[in-house]
Amino acid sequence: MSSQVRGGTRWKRFALVMVPAVAATGAIGVAMAQGALAASFSVSGQSFKVTTDELRGKGFSQYGGVDTGYDLKGNKAAHAVAISGFKSATITNMCQSVVTPDVPFLGSVTLVLKAGGGGTPVEADNLYLDVEDLDADAVFHNIDIGVAAKDASKGPDMKPGEKANPFGFAQQADSVELSHVKQKAWATTAGTFKLSGLSMRLKSGTHECY
Repeated sequence: MSSQVRGGTRWKRFALVMVPAVAATGAIGVAMAQGALAASFSVSGQSFKVTTDELRGKGFSQYGGVDTGYDLKGNKAAHAVAISGFKSATITNMCQSVVTPDVPFLGSVTLVLKAGGGGTPVEADNLYLDVEDLDADAVFHNIDIGVAAKDASKGPDMKPGEKANPFGFAQQADSVELSHVKQKAWATTAGTFKLSGLSMRLKSGTHECY
């Protein structure tokens, strides 16, 4: 069975609905302090934007969670995210941008990273994308909607140390194809991340991928 979705989803709202853990951030913090949960890395105060022509993934799962870290002034911050996991993925024509504002004497500075063009896509294993907003055309193959996050076995295991409710809402599929992707994310992790044709540039001003 294939399911095709067109259009955009505001993942921040989706994650808030999906996961009771979002409302339990304080309790999670207490558990971490007591050593009951392992802490994943703290996210920076800067989200980043990513565009791709196409992402083809095998072994897909998705569930809600909370990325905690700091804002640019060093204050604690938390972000509701939809965590998409892929056992393996190929990404065609990827662009990633992050803007650092208020750099002394320079103003805003944009870091732009591009890879996976020229016919050789980016390759990743055990890939996790912590996404706040996503717009794409999507096709899912053999999708299951409404499974418990801990039982979403088609994708990789839940990310170690992730602040997510293992009994919360999740979905999974044998494979997925996303095209015309535009996303705002707070974190990306992978077991391996092979960037063919990597180009990284610093540009004065704001030059985001979209």
